[in-house]
Amino acid sequence: MIEVAENVYHIPLFPRNMVNAYIVDGFLVDAGVRSSERKLLQAIDQFGRHKIQGHVLTHAHPDHQGASAAICQALNISLWCGTNDADAMESGLFADVDVNNLIIRFQKRYWVGPPYPVQRRLQEGDRVGEFEVLDVPGHAPGHIALWRERDGVLIAGDVINNASLATTLTGVREPPAGFTTDVALNRASIKKLARLCPTIVCVGHGPVLHDADQLTALANQLPD
Repeated sequence: MIEVAENVYHIPLFPRNMVNAYIVDGFLVDAGVRSSERKLLQAIDQFGRHKIQGHVLTHAHPDHQGASAAICQALNISLWCGTNDADAMESGLFADVDVNNLIIRFQKRYWVGPPYPVQRRLQEGDRVGEFEVLDVPGHAPGHIALWRERDGVLIAGDVINNASLATTLTGVREPPAGFTTDVALNRASIKKLARLCPTIVCVGHGPVLHDADQLTALANQLPD
């Protein structure tokens, strides 16, 4: 666990930062896959269990909510999630969907976590500690980001990736279209985040981005 900004700690859950979680102003943001529980609890113990105020999901995909229920139960903390992803978290992601895609079947079997009640449904303008909630749908219907204006720190989730999930090569890019609900809407969310001109961008996949010009460059390449 590494402090990448004031009160922002990066927890790499997979090698080469392929899946990340963060502790942000005392809130655990995202929880990896179902087997990430041990690594998360080790990091939280290093931080101090008594300091964790709650758990926030950027979105309810299985590589972000996998250990959410286990962590909330272990620490007796509440789960917060974007309004339009809360039902998916509470009903059980993929639970009743017949999917033939090999990757989705793998995620259903090994990654996805059990459903868990969402105590707070987050909307644009809500606060998580010192961070403002931003509504940035597209990759998922209820995807949110967290923004701290005073020093330009952005928790972007999967609105962008900073590595290829196929090759692990780093570089800012759109998330894979096959796992994105609405590509055009996600591109609008990328542009929205780029207009903030962040100084540090914490992503769900890939290293923390300290050169936000790469985000601007990606946004400028996208169609209107």
